[in-house]
Amino acid sequence: MEGIPDISSFRKRREEIDGLMAAPDFFSDQRKAAELSREHMRLGELLEIADQFETAEKDLAGNRELIADPDSDDEIREMAEAEIAGLEERLETLKQELLIMMLPPDPSDSRNTIVEIRAGAGGDEASLFAGDLYRMYQRFADMRGWKVEPMGMSASEAGGFKEISCLISGEDVYKVLKYESGVHRVQRVPVTEAQGRIHTSTATVAVLPEAEEVDIEIKTEDLEITTTRASGAGGQHVNTTDSAVQMTHKPTGVTVYCADERSQHKNRAKALTVMRSRLLEQKQREEQEKYAEHRRSQVGTGDRSERIRTYNFPQSRLTDHRIGLSLSLPQVIEGDLEELIEALRDADSKARLEAMLTAQA
Repeated sequence: MEGIPDISSFRKRREEIDGLMAAPDFFSDQRKAAELSREHMRLGELLEIADQFETAEKDLAGNRELIADPDSDDEIREMAEAEIAGLEERLETLKQELLIMMLPPDPSDSRNTIVEIRAGAGGDEASLFAGDLYRMYQRFADMRGWKVEPMGMSASEAGGFKEISCLISGEDVYKVLKYESGVHRVQRVPVTEAQGRIHTSTATVAVLPEAEEVDIEIKTEDLEITTTRASGAGGQHVNTTDSAVQMTHKPTGVTVYCADERSQHKNRAKALTVMRSRLLEQKQREEQEKYAEHRRSQVGTGDRSERIRTYNFPQSRLTDHRIGLSLSLPQVIEGDLEELIEALRDADSKARLEAMLTAQA
């Protein structure tokens, strides 16, 4: 197939997975079975497009032969010529789809995800904006049928959050949400502003793939754990036992605080889940730094210091600065992120494809 790398390795891999799926103990490891099933489906889609490309390529070659054949009558030549433009366009479309599907998937794409939102510059308005972002992701998760489990929060007196984190579980959560990491900026008139002046505030979003014990080994002696009494602002429940947990990983200095549950045991478990995910993110970030030039060719998917988006309320406009896309703000802030995320994924795939083709040239 012209302009397409050899796909024989993909056919071989699907045959290999066919054999694994036929084994009687295939479902003994549910997570591995689910991952292999998703890979099998992805390979099936890739090979189907490859077959369509090959068929269109043969049809195009056949039409060109008819045009060049001196024995072909005028009517057949006209029909062949009329089909060529459509076949060429179809080939180009299939080629782009196939090349993008041949890009190696992110191994974390199928994982559940921890989303951490922190108020940035802007005082009370920043904490209110952090609350808006949390509700936006919560609504989006509901639309997708995902489960949202709070992992920890620090409420502000203004009604928002100084910081809040949650675990989102479901199909391809990290694959969908990973482009949300970075600095989100809001421009609007705060409810406390008597002069009607527009203020600019920020909140930082971190999207972490949920880590497992096999990903990150945490030694008990490397953890410093303290317990305190949890408390909340404005009439919230105040614990009378030491249920809040602060966990520090001594080798890295990473600290997690969890007081969402009334049970110390549950808070310890949640804190450890967040700790593993933060350490996994740190490990992945260090690996990515080794390929800094390659990272710059992609849409940002992890740099918390990168300003990625502006929510302009006076103009009812949301702008994603990475791809220059503007959308109606009300629909997005209410949780309709589909168009935005699809555009980000498409831009990232094209950037990765361009980098792959450049490396092969």
